[in-house]
Amino acid sequence: MPSLKKLAALAGTAAAVRSYAKKNPEKVNKIAGQAAEFVDKRTKGKYHGQIGGVLQKVRNATDPGPAPQ
Repeated sequence: MPSLKKLAALAGTAAAVRSYAKKNPEKVNKIAGQAAEFVDKRTKGKYHGQIGGVLQKVRNATDPGPAPQ
């Protein structure tokens, strides 16, 4: 049963992160970009394509989209 408690805690954390990302997309994109740059530099570009893909997914998830008319 301990793994069920860990799963519940992880789900709660994920919900909190989603909420924060929706409220602060600029900050999330900025930090994600910095993290991507750091990891890319540390891996000497070996995973550049994968890092770029993840960064694009973060940007798409935090994009508010076009304003409703």
